[in-house]
Amino acid sequence: MEQTVLDTLRSWNRNIAIVTGLILFACVVIVLADIVLRRFGASLGGTDEISGYVMAIVTSWGMGFTLLELGHVRIDIIRGRCTGLGRAVFDLFSLTVLAGTITLIAVQSWPVLARSLTNGSRANTPLETPLAWVQTPWFAGWVWFALMAWLTLLAAIVMLAKGEFDRADAVIGTQSETEAAT
Repeated sequence: MEQTVLDTLRSWNRNIAIVTGLILFACVVIVLADIVLRRFGASLGGTDEISGYVMAIVTSWGMGFTLLELGHVRIDIIRGRCTGLGRAVFDLFSLTVLAGTITLIAVQSWPVLARSLTNGSRANTPLETPLAWVQTPWFAGWVWFALMAWLTLLAAIVMLAKGEFDRADAVIGTQSETEAAT
């Protein structure tokens, strides 16, 4: 059951990663077009603003993918000297703290979006972008990341309760330097 949940989340996150990659690619095309146009005395204008928005959105959405691919940086000098249960304790602690922190970020992101929605806030830039257009997907990305963290933690707890330390390590452990390089 827990593996099915993780496989489904991993599949969704891979699709999200593809979409965020395409969004980044589109942003690069727009910035490059602006650079070329500047050589001819013209400009699209606002590319710095748009690229900032894109980075905020794809970062919040990309974090869930990174979590399930064990891509988050963790200092594991003590964990590396443990085996089985010791590693599991460090992994559970790490993921619990991460899930709690990301949940706090998601919760604190809501008032930012709510204020923009209530006030009809716009960016103080020439584009006057409605901030809710940017903050809605940004907020949703943080909520998605928090959901990923809690579901991954629950799946790992179930695996550990079954005594499946190797499977749990593959889900919430860390990649060694040699694994990360390949």
